[in-house]
Amino acid sequence: METPLILAINPGSTSTKIAVYNGTTPKFIQTLRHSKQELEPYAIVTDQFAFRKNLILNQLREEDININSLKIIMGRGGLLKPVESGVIEVNQAMLNDLSSCTFGEHASNLGGLIAYDIASSIEGARAFIANPVVVDELEDKARISGHPLLPRRSIFHALNQKAVARQHSKSILRKYEDLNLIVVHLGGGITVGAHKKGKVVDVNQGLDGDGPFSPERSGTLPVGDLVRLCFSDKYSQKEIMKMIKGEGGMVAFLETNSAQEVSQKAADGDEYAKLIYDAMAYQVAKEVGAMGSVLSHDIDGILITGGIAYDKYFTNQIISYVHRMAPVHIYPGEDEMAALAMNGLRVIRGEVEVKEYS
Repeated sequence: METPLILAINPGSTSTKIAVYNGTTPKFIQTLRHSKQELEPYAIVTDQFAFRKNLILNQLREEDININSLKIIMGRGGLLKPVESGVIEVNQAMLNDLSSCTFGEHASNLGGLIAYDIASSIEGARAFIANPVVVDELEDKARISGHPLLPRRSIFHALNQKAVARQHSKSILRKYEDLNLIVVHLGGGITVGAHKKGKVVDVNQGLDGDGPFSPERSGTLPVGDLVRLCFSDKYSQKEIMKMIKGEGGMVAFLETNSAQEVSQKAADGDEYAKLIYDAMAYQVAKEVGAMGSVLSHDIDGILITGGIAYDKYFTNQIISYVHRMAPVHIYPGEDEMAALAMNGLRVIRGEVEVKEYS
């Protein structure tokens, strides 16, 4: 029996990645880029729904994909209420939260919306999301911050972290649910998760919260100084939020979000660039150490993934601090399309219990 085709949709702020898979084999993978001028007319991200959906349908026609052959449509999960990890079928409750941006506005909200709309037009097709950024498996004590009005939240690169953890487990002939792992995602944002027997029991809030600074995010800041900055009458709330997310981290220090560019500057003798780059690696290593404590230092492996993981200088900096904790394994890149497809395939094979959003 022929495996049903899987369509994966991953909307980003200025692009939409799409792919069609036959099992684990991609028939095509394409990134549709959107210019500032194209997106300018849309007041909020969900207003881009028809624009992006039509681009996807046009690309499917160009790739000679019969839309009726698509039976599993996987959308990148958006900002929703906290959910368990796994595969979740798109339903009306999810559509309501994604379209209204109740829990935050982000391009990934379009993933579930477009997936459901396309699936609705195909007989027998179903729409799902998998491991959205709001996956929440925190232990109760991990939710406690220093004030009851400011609880810690779980927002991280759940899709890639979970996929890499399962990939690694399979490579060593072990079950993910039997291992204790620390997974480091190095991208525009950086998250470090403690995976305890299949659950991420603690992780830094990588969207606009705590943890290491990254190419675009400030990470944890001196809280008293931040409060005084907020009330200095020099900056608006929007400007402060940009300092934290989008214009923080390397952008604030070096006016670029390109780790590759900063790495090259450091290699060419730019001492300040080297200082900032080394400091970012240092903070990542500190977070790995913290997650090691969460796992009582019973650690089966430390996995480093994401785009910056291609940079051996940066990963070697981290390894120099943490190598005595556990074996370190590098899985560079972030193949979210393959991760979405694999979760769709697990649905087809009956290997996963599909969850309901409510």
